Amino acid sequence: MHRLTESLAAELKGKVTVNAVLPSIIDTAANRAAMPKADISKWVTPKELADVILFLASDAASAVTGALLPVNGRV
Repeated sequence: MHRLTESLAAELKGKVTVNAVLPSIIDTAANRAAMPKADISKWVTPKELADVILFLASDAASAVTGALLPVNGRV
């Protein structure tokens, strides 16, 4: 995923931006069920993840390309 993102960003520079979001554990019902004893307060919420994606899709991130953005929450 890393090399693909970097390669596409280089190949498409000036046309589109290409970035990758790398989340850690996302606070979902399935993850809560699979890990009932985990400290969910440290997980990335869907809203936090969406905020990062929305930023990358916004004009504010127009100069960001080839980025591999870890979204680790507090893990």
